[in-house]
Amino acid sequence: MKKIVVAGGSGFIGEPLIRRLLARGDDVAVLTRNPSNVHAGRALAWDPASEGSWMDEVAAADVVINLAGENVGGGRWTEARKKRVVESRVLATTALVNAIRRQPGKSRTLISASAIGFYGDRGDEPIDERSAAGTGFLTDVTKRWEELAREAEPFARVVILRFGIVLAANGGALAKLLLPFRLGAGGPMGSGNQWMSWIDREDALRMIEWAIDREGARGTYNATAPNPVTNRDFARTLGHVLHRPAFMPTPGFALRLALGSGMANEMLLSGQRVLPARAIEEGFVFAHPDLEEALGHAVRKRIDRAHSH
Repeated sequence: MKKIVVAGGSGFIGEPLIRRLLARGDDVAVLTRNPSNVHAGRALAWDPASEGSWMDEVAAADVVINLAGENVGGGRWTEARKKRVVESRVLATTALVNAIRRQPGKSRTLISASAIGFYGDRGDEPIDERSAAGTGFLTDVTKRWEELAREAEPFARVVILRFGIVLAANGGALAKLLLPFRLGAGGPMGSGNQWMSWIDREDALRMIEWAIDREGARGTYNATAPNPVTNRDFARTLGHVLHRPAFMPTPGFALRLALGSGMANEMLLSGQRVLPARAIEEGFVFAHPDLEEALGHAVRKRIDRAHSH
């Protein structure tokens, strides 16, 4: 049994992760500003901007998992929102590293989330963990986030996971796409040629567990399935899984009008062909490496859940 503290534990990845960790017998505490939001694990009230008793729990933990940060895709990128996206990550990561410093001699692991936005828009170039950073707002955010996490390296085994698009039917990008596709109004975005690097949420959770348990894991890993696809192929596959047509394109100008050009260009109209080279080299095996199977798995889980209620 490991003593684990999770920041960002009530979200799309955090809550199912905590349920998995509890099921395997770990002691899991969840750092939260609002304890009533925590439905799994022990709620620990925290404010990353101020010291408190939560710091002792973090310092004593065997594993600290940092998933905290404002949702990048949760709304139009106004200057105020971009500032919140950056500050939420800077504050949380700095606070966790400062708490870890309180017990410098303890053996522990810090797993910190990042994103493949680190690589910027790269066209068709295959990218792995050795590839350089790109340019843009998301690159700047993830670089800063990762640099802060690495400040824990003198006191912890640090693992940084650069997540691609995490697929599950009850949240994230897929949940937003299901309705238009079910209505027969889905299709490619912009040119449809931009690459989408995705990962089934179950594999994302399994990769976090793998990073917890594998003492040799350290440094940066791409948390993406080994088979990235173009946006056009993603749309075609999702249409096929849902038995719906998928040829209604959304023009780039419409997305820029709706979301603002910065957000539309970086999040939807550009892409990265990212490969999980290090995880595969080090023995991680994906349960859902194929997009059609992964989308079927995600959609089926949603149907099963609806029938069980």
